[in-house]
Amino acid sequence: MNSRTFEKFAGAKYKHAMTIRGAVDKTAILLIIVALSAASTWLSFVHDTGSGWFYLWLAVAPLAALAVGLFSSANMRAAPFTAPIYAFLEGSVLGIISALLEAEYPGLVIQAVLLTFGTLFALLVVYLASGFNVTAKFRAGVISATLAILLVYVANIILRLLGMEGLPFIHQYDLIGIGFSLFVVIIAALNLVLDFDLIENGARERAPKFMEWYCAFGVMVTLIWLYLEVLKLLIQIAAAGDDD
Repeated sequence: MNSRTFEKFAGAKYKHAMTIRGAVDKTAILLIIVALSAASTWLSFVHDTGSGWFYLWLAVAPLAALAVGLFSSANMRAAPFTAPIYAFLEGSVLGIISALLEAEYPGLVIQAVLLTFGTLFALLVVYLASGFNVTAKFRAGVISATLAILLVYVANIILRLLGMEGLPFIHQYDLIGIGFSLFVVIIAALNLVLDFDLIENGARERAPKFMEWYCAFGVMVTLIWLYLEVLKLLIQIAAAGDDD
């Protein structure tokens, strides 16, 4: 989503218009789907660690989620149907990843969950209490930083596919690696502010009802990214501590 997402709806009158409460409710529904899907996969993985099915699903599900996410981005009206599918797919992947990491770093997952939702609610409180105004410069800065991070990750993937080690500072267990991960976590968190602003704009412009699902989908994408980056940061901190 961007600043022009709702321009096409400006001035239009819909019988059932988008509301902030509606977007919040849809976000809650998607969170429940993610949580149930993750819990189901986690429990199945714990009771059947020898099955290769989980690792196959770990490879296939992210690609399926990416396809559904891209389709949702290009087809906003389909969001009421595709957003729950996206949440289910991502939840199942998060369940396996979290179970694997919890086995190696006990207590890590609950820390990541608490930090992710703590960041979400803290930013929401500050946003609502301060009446923060998302300016064009702020939006451009966050989006530019997000795209820069994307390019770094894509470059890292390409290097690994070519048989190289990839960009070292992404996964280093030192101040450089931790500093990079902390920067990414901050940018991911700031994307939540953009999501809040877009929901508010959608309600103000009285966008159609299906945009509640579309906005909830946007929040979910950001939250999942934030959770994964928090996990990565905590692993680096834990590994750096073990090295000491």
